[in-house]
Amino acid sequence: MSARVLIWGGTGGVGSAAARALSAAGWRVHLAARDEARLAEVAREVDATGTSVADVGDPAAIARATEEASAGEGLAGLVYAVGSINLKPFGKLTQEDFLADFRLNALGAAQAVQAALKPFRQANGASVVLFSTIAANQGFSAHASVAMAKGAVQGLTLALAAELAPKVRVNCVAPSLLDTDLARPITSNATMAQAIAGMHAIPRLGTGEDVGALAAFLLSPQASWITGQTIGVDGGRSTLRVKG
Repeated sequence: MSARVLIWGGTGGVGSAAARALSAAGWRVHLAARDEARLAEVAREVDATGTSVADVGDPAAIARATEEASAGEGLAGLVYAVGSINLKPFGKLTQEDFLADFRLNALGAAQAVQAALKPFRQANGASVVLFSTIAANQGFSAHASVAMAKGAVQGLTLALAAELAPKVRVNCVAPSLLDTDLARPITSNATMAQAIAGMHAIPRLGTGEDVGALAAFLLSPQASWITGQTIGVDGGRSTLRVKG
């Protein structure tokens, strides 16, 4: 495998885990994120072929990073591993909260894929992996803003999978709570983390590697007949109840 993949959010727990899995499988990995120092650190770790310091809130930065990643050759893969965990009671959510979560999770994903359409054609097809959350399909208190934004990502997945078929496959991964830096405000409380872990049929929190491995598989030729799917990586929490 010598195809190129652009990973947005490549410095996070999920993005860096996907980068490690893809690099190990022979992909040429290009990372894009805001934190330049962390970007350089992860790039060395995964032997990335390139990096772009870019903010997904800036369409011009998205276009520039996509051009840098494809470098006239095209892209065969895109991973949008950017997200937020904005947990507030519904009554305390502001318009700015809703808009910020939507822009980061859904609009950013749409613009990242849109920018990659030409590089996808140059590579004669591609695969895209987006990220949702278990909270878009299960009702959790204080999750209204992020669940709404990630629900939009799942709708985007279906729409793009239909419109871009058969040349581009589009799938979505929906994790439960992961033990990553993004979730640190929750998981740093050991009692709370243990309680949440116990809610899963497999009673632990997920890791970036749990999710990154699936992202790498979905981009691979082995997943060539999978598109338009939202797949849970959630220790069984979305479907199983092992305690009364």
